[in-house]
Amino acid sequence: MKALILLGGFGTRLRPFTCQTPKPLLPILNQPFITYQLNLLKKYGIKEVTFCLSYKAEQFNKFVGTGKNFGLKVNYVYEDKPLGTGGAIKNAEKYFDETTIILNGDILTDINISEIMKFHNNKKAVLTISLIRVKDPTIYGLVETDKNQRIEKFLEKPSWDEVTCNTINGGIYIFEPELLSYIPPNINYSVERGLFPMLLEQKKNVYGYISNPYWIDIGTVEKYKQTHFDILNCNVNVPVPGKKLRNNVWVKNKASIDKTSTLTGKIVLGKNTKIEQFVQLSGCVSIGCNCIIRKGSQIIDSIILDNTVIEEGVKIENSLIGNNCKIESNSIINSGNALGDKTHLTKFSNI
Repeated sequence: MKALILLGGFGTRLRPFTCQTPKPLLPILNQPFITYQLNLLKKYGIKEVTFCLSYKAEQFNKFVGTGKNFGLKVNYVYEDKPLGTGGAIKNAEKYFDETTIILNGDILTDINISEIMKFHNNKKAVLTISLIRVKDPTIYGLVETDKNQRIEKFLEKPSWDEVTCNTINGGIYIFEPELLSYIPPNINYSVERGLFPMLLEQKKNVYGYISNPYWIDIGTVEKYKQTHFDILNCNVNVPVPGKKLRNNVWVKNKASIDKTSTLTGKIVLGKNTKIEQFVQLSGCVSIGCNCIIRKGSQIIDSIILDNTVIEEGVKIENSLIGNNCKIESNSIINSGNALGDKTHLTKFSNI
């Protein structure tokens, strides 16, 4: 089996953080997000992956290259204009010579790929969609199945009186190559709105694989932060990147922590980051590479990206701070803030 990852989105819900970096390359615990997807695919024996690219495509090639460092062969397919999910898949048709797993490029999951593949084969399906149970299905598209998990109906963002189940499209598909013949070439086309309902009308073998893996779409600031916290809290079956320095503290090379500082909770520090005297880090905290946290600052349940300086006596709580920022002394960043790259807060700021 091969894999294909849909990576062409603009990441508009995560701006300003995606203005310079495509969403799948944003760091999660100082590791580009796509690394987690590639590691999942490799874990289940997949050896060849195709990237469907558009926005800032060159950055993927720079980071992943041939895929050799990940133990994979990586193909690149580019689109000059947005083609939608279906158009992107059609654009990669030359790589579809066998059953292929397709992933949306913003989904973190620990789904068992062997099990969904076994299900797909047992059902002799042309398409299997991973279905996820959610508490509030009205903000997603519902997928109804019969007792054998054959899909009967798709319902986009239903009202509560239309809700008949709590299973949604999880953005992971097992595709047979024959499906490519149904997708028109060179146009913006959605498999969710076009191909999938068409297959139901034609009584094709379309099934929903219902399971209970960890699953999150990282596409908003809150979900992006939550992804960090969930990995640190072991809610998802992926390892925390870095060397474990002591209980619940992970560091990359040359990170330094002054002995007077207090680290409680679960902490990740990037390469060359420096924690100075009497700093307090608590809750779930991820600090990027080449950062400096100066004397007496407090950071609680927050994420700080690369090359950022936090001056003395700063307090940051439940916030996201971008790359190359400077927060001057005695500032307070209250819960729920998200500061884009190169933000500069002067002394005694309170936001």
